[in-house]
Amino acid sequence: MNLYDQYPLQITNSLSGLKENFVPQTPGFVGMYVCGPTVYNKVHLGNARTFLTFDIVARYLRHLGYKVRYVRNITDVGHLESDGDAGEDKIARRARLEQLEPMEIVKQYTEDFYGVMRQFNILPPSIEPTATGQIVEQHHIGQ
Repeated sequence: MNLYDQYPLQITNSLSGLKENFVPQTPGFVGMYVCGPTVYNKVHLGNARTFLTFDIVARYLRHLGYKVRYVRNITDVGHLESDGDAGEDKIARRARLEQLEPMEIVKQYTEDFYGVMRQFNILPPSIEPTATGQIVEQHHIGQ
């Protein structure tokens, strides 16, 4: 018997404000997704807090006996300076400022991100797609 059967996890339903037993869509399996970093600058504590929180939740769910698929993306292109469709890509801007190629910026700040995650003992996700690695899929979704 799994711990989640003996000690059900209770979460607050943000719509009703009531505490409810957590029931995954597929019994015994939890899928989690967090939007990962846009790798154009060094990680700060505010960035790390998000990933630390998701790491704690994933670890606890595993402790309870759930099989967890935790997905965290890396945004390595196409994140604009403003919320609208205008503006300069943050990675392209950083590359211009540092006189490097955009993928050099991506490599440098992705490695920095991983280093900070290791310092905080944050486990890697199950799957870590990159924006550039999913362009074909994104194009098909947009059709």
